[in-house]
Amino acid sequence: MTRRRTGRALLASGLLLGTLLAAGCGVRPSAVITGRPAVSGPAQGVGIYLLAQDELVLVLRPSKVGASPSEALALLAAGPEQNERSQGLTSDVPAGLIPVVEVTPGAGQSGGLTVRITGTARPLSLTATDQIICTAADAAAQAGLVASSAPVTIVGSDGAQPARRCPAK
Repeated sequence: MTRRRTGRALLASGLLLGTLLAAGCGVRPSAVITGRPAVSGPAQGVGIYLLAQDELVLVLRPSKVGASPSEALALLAAGPEQNERSQGLTSDVPAGLIPVVEVTPGAGQSGGLTVRITGTARPLSLTATDQIICTAADAAAQAGLVASSAPVTIVGSDGAQPARRCPAK
């Protein structure tokens, strides 16, 4: 019986030691860390779509009032600001591109958008096209002109690209 009790005691102490070692992961307890209250309500600013490692990301530029779709596209055409570039954000939209947005017939929530650009539309990269489509659709939806999933057609001096919806939504 003594061996059996000794064996059980060793097994129990081994399990206890294993449990204590597994629980002691090295994280020290700290006091509760509090932050500011969560932001509530709609965000204030103009949304433009930039690229982070070739992926579309929505960037909110501060603004007291919402910008028109054409103003949002002008901000996109100006490229990332210094603080955005330092965060690794880029743009494929060519510098000097002057886009103007029109709401197509059948407007309202079911209408589409036409973006007229200076220069040619067909050589735009897929990411530049997506940036323009998403920025125009988002700004038009914020202004209440169309649904957020409205199709966008980009028209240049060489014709029009097929209407597409923003792939980021």
